[in-house]
Amino acid sequence: MADVKKFTRKELSERNPKQETVFIIDNVVYDVTPFLDEHPGGHEVLVHAAGRDASEDFEDVGHSFDAKELMKKYVIGELVDEDKVELKKRQVSWEDSAAASEASFMSSWKFPLLMGILLTVLYSYLLG
Repeated sequence: MADVKKFTRKELSERNPKQETVFIIDNVVYDVTPFLDEHPGGHEVLVHAAGRDASEDFEDVGHSFDAKELMKKYVIGELVDEDKVELKKRQVSWEDSAAASEASFMSSWKFPLLMGILLTVLYSYLLG
């Protein structure tokens, strides 16, 4: 198995983003310089992330599975063990959060629906 090239955060932050667009996502180092013109969000987004940890930005955007697969071709190494951060498990839930579930009936989508049905029945009864 080939040795993986190791980088430090300091080394990556000192690189010139106009020549080399390199950043970190989940302790893995990517060089996306050849992808700049193809990136759907524009090259500015990638250049802005150059030289730093872009893990949170990457996840916040909500990239597709295809985008995550495409990333693999731009891997050039990983961080040295001293610079690695513990990866946080991202929790994905299809259910409403606790705050949203405690929302009142008046502020939910159910209230306007009920009012619409009630007004339709009342209109039909009074004017029908």
